[in-house]
Amino acid sequence: MSGENLKHYCGIFGIYNHPHAARITQLGLFALQHRGEEAAGICSSDGEKLHLVKGVGHVGDVFSEASFTNLPGKNAIGHVRYSANGSSVLTNAQPYKVDYSRGRIAIAHNGNLVNAQILRAELEAYGSIFGSTMDSEIFIHLLAKPAYRSHEEGIIEATRRVKGAFSLTILTEDQLIGVRDPHGFRPLCLGRIGDAFVLASETCAFDLIEAKFIREVEPGEVVVIDTNGVRSHFPYKDVDVPKAQCIFEHVYFARPDSTIFHDNVGFVRERLGRQLAKEHPVDADVVVPVPDSGNFAALGYSHESGIPLAHGFIRNHYIGRTFISPTEAGRAFKVKIKLNPIRQFVDKKRVIVVDDSIVRGNTAKNRVKLLRAAGAREVHMRISCPPPISPCFYGIGFPSKKELLAANSTMDEIKKFLDVDTLGYLSLDGTLGATTQSSKDFCSACFTGKYPTEIFDEMDKCKLEGKRDFFGL
Repeated sequence: MSGENLKHYCGIFGIYNHPHAARITQLGLFALQHRGEEAAGICSSDGEKLHLVKGVGHVGDVFSEASFTNLPGKNAIGHVRYSANGSSVLTNAQPYKVDYSRGRIAIAHNGNLVNAQILRAELEAYGSIFGSTMDSEIFIHLLAKPAYRSHEEGIIEATRRVKGAFSLTILTEDQLIGVRDPHGFRPLCLGRIGDAFVLASETCAFDLIEAKFIREVEPGEVVVIDTNGVRSHFPYKDVDVPKAQCIFEHVYFARPDSTIFHDNVGFVRERLGRQLAKEHPVDADVVVPVPDSGNFAALGYSHESGIPLAHGFIRNHYIGRTFISPTEAGRAFKVKIKLNPIRQFVDKKRVIVVDDSIVRGNTAKNRVKLLRAAGAREVHMRISCPPPISPCFYGIGFPSKKELLAANSTMDEIKKFLDVDTLGYLSLDGTLGATTQSSKDFCSACFTGKYPTEIFDEMDKCKLEGKRDFFGL
């Protein structure tokens, strides 16, 4: 991935009616670790109280055997998180748990609210006191209004107030609730293991715990799971809200063994590569993927072009994802040691290197240097999505427009900066056409600058969390 300095969002999980709910949740979070490496948390319910264990670090580091003694009950939710602006503080780790007038509730959020600042200012004006800088906490304050008779009613009404991207798992004393925003920006799936129901950001979490995938939670759906089974509410059923599923989930974020937005991710990436070969053919000796998210696109390019695939880069899997490292110093260090070329595969060869995206371009430039130092005679770069030209306000921390390489450079300038012989980006039509869904169902604002919602003050999660000093955190 050449999108250095980007920020990821989160992964969420929930399970209802399992005797080992917390342990199953930990397994689910292991499967979702790629969606956030900065913090992890699990909240369980024993039917009367909610119990919370969370911390900064990987799932395997946060939870010890002793943790599960403190997480009793048959219901649980979990969260893995990337923190914005280096705010890797325990206060902002999720799930977020509170006690209030109607009982106890915990929430885990994947996404970004575009009206978070407006709502927070309004709530604070009426006396709400926030304990974190998370936009996720806004949900708690909205549903705590005394006019609502139950958790369920409060959640349904709260979804009507917030705008932007939000997939949620919510835990009360006796219910598990899943929520997906009406545009469907972020994935959320429903599954079953024995008599237990499961919610997760991606189906790869179901595979690990041997749960059966039932279906995706629909955009705008509120799924309530309790002793009565599964029932759904559709707060937006009378409103015409266009779908805006994030196409970057297929390009990079999701695991290739997951099915999201009704397509297998690996299948989509292979088709991205095939189309890339059609749009940007070139005579060469080998196709080299940038692992891991470039692997399937490179395979597709190789199949379509007939040029053999060579794993010319070896990835150090113990360094984590450069994409979601929280500090610039950490990212720079990881870039240097994450990949190593194999000289025997590229020496004196004309190399097509396939990557998923280029954002600032510094990482891609470094990859080219590595290939040339390993003896590559020619380097032809192929990218399996269009050039990002606009920031994202729905949970992906794309840099500001002035920091985006393609927003400020011509193709010739980018080619010269990267020091490649040729450069080819996949077209937007080619990217959206790689799925089996209508192209109208996807958000591609980062490639076009056309946002599916109104953007309020261009305030994203990163900027909100950057106000830690103001809130005394």
